[in-house]
Amino acid sequence: MKVLLIAESRDGKVLGCSSELIAFSRQMNAESIMFMVGSETALPGYEGTLYLADSNRYNEYNPSVHKELILEIVAQEKPDMIVFSHSSYGWDLAPRVAYSLGAAQFSEVSEIADGTPVVPACNSKLRRRMKANSAITVVTLQAGAFGLAEDITASPIVKQIATDTAGNIIFHGYELASEDGVDLGKADVIVSAGRGVGGADNIAIVSNLAKALGGEYGASRPVVDAEWVDHARQVGTTGQTVSPKLYVACGISGAIQHLAGMKKSEFVVAVNTDKDAPIGEVADVLVVADLKQFLPELTQKLQVA
Repeated sequence: MKVLLIAESRDGKVLGCSSELIAFSRQMNAESIMFMVGSETALPGYEGTLYLADSNRYNEYNPSVHKELILEIVAQEKPDMIVFSHSSYGWDLAPRVAYSLGAAQFSEVSEIADGTPVVPACNSKLRRRMKANSAITVVTLQAGAFGLAEDITASPIVKQIATDTAGNIIFHGYELASEDGVDLGKADVIVSAGRGVGGADNIAIVSNLAKALGGEYGASRPVVDAEWVDHARQVGTTGQTVSPKLYVACGISGAIQHLAGMKKSEFVVAVNTDKDAPIGEVADVLVVADLKQFLPELTQKLQVA
C-alpha cells in the first residue's frame, strides 16, 4: 500500500500533525510520500519524498489550488490512500479531493484494527471498522490519536511541484479565536470529571479537589454532553488539549478521544471503581475507590495540610 500524507504549514512553521501522519502510515505498514505547501526553510522531519509547493506563490490556504496540486501528485504516484489531519485545513480540502477522485472518505480515524481504519460512531460511544469500495480512499486523522515514540530528525527528499491553476481566494492571514471561559492549557493541575461522577450534583467534589490542589477542573465529553459542565472545560479531541504537571482523572474510563487530549500530562492519577478501566494503562497511580468517598477525604487532608 502507498499513502500520500498531507502535511500542514502555518505562518511559515510546520505543524506537529505531520508526525501523526507518519505514525499512521507506519501502523498501516505503508509506503509513504508527503505533500506540503510551505518553504524549503521549514521542512518536516521525514524520511522520504516530500512534494513541496511554494507558499509564497500558492498561499498556505487556497483549497482549490491545493486540490489541483494534490491531484497532480496522485496522477504521478498513484497512492492507495490520501491522509489529512482532522483540522480546519483537512475538513476543507479532503472532501474536495475525494469528490474530484470519486473516492470514499473516512473522517476522524482514531485507530487501526487489523490494517483497517476505525472511526467513532454514535457520539463516540461506538467504533466502526471502515473498508472502501473505491480504488483510492481519503481519510482524516483524529488529533492526537497517532503518535511517534521518537522525533524524526531526517530531512526529506524535496521535489518541487507547481500548477497553473489560479484560485479565487485572497488569503490575508490568520485570526486567533476568542478565548472564552477557562484556559485549561495554562493550568499546572487539572482535576477532570468523567461520567463516573454520577451526576451534576457531584461536580462540586471534583471542583473542590481542584481548588485544594491549586488547579482547575475539567471534564470528559460525556459530562459536557450531559450539560453537567460547560464545554469550555472539556478535555479531549473535541475540547482542549492539555499538558499539566498533574492530571487527576475522576470516574473517566479512558476513551481514546479523552486520552488524546491529556496524554502529555507529566503525572496522571486516576480514580475509578474499575481496576481494569483503560485509563489505568496511562495512569502513574490508579486509585480503585468510590470517588464520592475518596475525593472529599483527599480534599479535607489537603486543606488541613
